[in-house]
Amino acid sequence: MPKNRWVNVTAAVLATFVLLSGCSSFGSKSSKQEIDPPQDITYLEDGDQLDQQLDSEKSTSDKEESSKETVKRVLYLIDKNGMVVPQTLELPNTKEVAKQAVEYLVAGGPVSNILPNGFRAVLPEDTVVKGVDIKDGTAIVDFSNEFTNYKPEDEEKILQAITWTLTQFKNINKVKLWVNGHELKEMPVNGTPIGEGTTRKDGINIDTSDAVDITDTHPLTVYYIGEEGDNVYYVPVTKRISNEEKDEVVAAVNALVEGPDRSSGLLSEFQSEVKLIEKPKYEDGQVTLNFNEAIYGSYDEEKKIVSNHVINSLVLTLTEQEGIEKVALKVNGKQDLVNEDGKSLSEPVSRPENVNTGSF
Repeated sequence: MPKNRWVNVTAAVLATFVLLSGCSSFGSKSSKQEIDPPQDITYLEDGDQLDQQLDSEKSTSDKEESSKETVKRVLYLIDKNGMVVPQTLELPNTKEVAKQAVEYLVAGGPVSNILPNGFRAVLPEDTVVKGVDIKDGTAIVDFSNEFTNYKPEDEEKILQAITWTLTQFKNINKVKLWVNGHELKEMPVNGTPIGEGTTRKDGINIDTSDAVDITDTHPLTVYYIGEEGDNVYYVPVTKRISNEEKDEVVAAVNALVEGPDRSSGLLSEFQSEVKLIEKPKYEDGQVTLNFNEAIYGSYDEEKKIVSNHVINSLVLTLTEQEGIEKVALKVNGKQDLVNEDGKSLSEPVSRPENVNTGSF
């Protein structure tokens, strides 16, 4: 059972968010979406041959991508609880992917016809994206004056939505905002600092409810469950973690077990008795977690079933951390587990390329 209540999930929704094992091509190092799908590389003795092979594979990939009428992109929208949430939507294929992604954040714009139920776009109506210039990992987004016509309570959400939408692309790590060719050092309504640009490290849906002394904490992003009717989706929340906690994986697991703030409207399927019975093990981009039996939740311990929501929350949360690409699960040292669909968890699980693909 969830910490707050049971979440009924339809088979159709579960199918939209399938986490494949480590050998899957669905995995990626971070939440960044690869513009070009990863290629299998055969190592050759001749360096020139290898270069030619990679050029050929890149060319083939580009042709396949350009031939598609639509492509999947992640947009960060606002849900009914005011949370900034990733939603994977089909957008028309274009070469200006970064500019298009921001344009689809404008209320009343092209996103209107494909918005999931319970969600809204984040940028003010009639905002024009005059350009997106990418250089040395930084995206400079130039808006028209209409960009400044937003409600004060939306200011941080706007900044987070733009930053997380653009940093899905592998060549963007930082975002700067301009209005009519002039750089913003702070947001125009409430004065939220922008400084030299924003990154994912600045957080999203920031929760400081448990932080007594913020100066003695650091940010950590975890994924909880949101819902719209019978459908569920995953919501990133940046919590403040004590600096005394040196292991980020342990801190993340503890935050998932603790669950979201009660006023957030979010849920967790982790039982309060869930514990790691030994320290996480790290090797070649993989982290292995050894839990007690409480990880089974409401499922019969003998069936060794781990909830899909528990798996998804763990994998999304831990692969946000630098250097972690896969998550392997054990219970009392054994890896003979299955998910709700009966699929074996004997192999590590990778992050999906696209998050929250359901159409509500």
